Amino acid sequence: MTEKEFKERTKRYALRVIRLVERLPRNQSISVIGRQLLKSSTSVAANYRSACRARSRAEVISKLSIVAEEADESLFWMEFLIETEILPQGKLYDLMREGDELLTMTGASIKTLRASNPKS
Repeated sequence: MTEKEFKERTKRYALRVIRLVERLPRNQSISVIGRQLLKSSTSVAANYRSACRARSRAEVISKLSIVAEEADESLFWMEFLIETEILPQGKLYDLMREGDELLTMTGASIKTLRASNPKS
């Protein structure tokens, strides 16, 4: 997958989460969970774009590490929506699968970058 394709994929992921959160029922607890999910999922896209502009391999690894962390946090908040019975698992399955794939691909990129430069 090219850099441009991955940028678009992370942006589509964030947009899908935004649409999901906008459809959530309104109450204080759900608002907090929704806000956290919005922040982490949009951060996946924003930090990947930032990694693409990094000035060094170490900076790329650092930014990609943030992408991985935020993708994992997004998965946590989606699991929380399921476990609190706010949404059924079936409603989040595709989005969670996408988040897991983004996390896996980002982790693989970090591993490859570190292997090509053991000092990182």
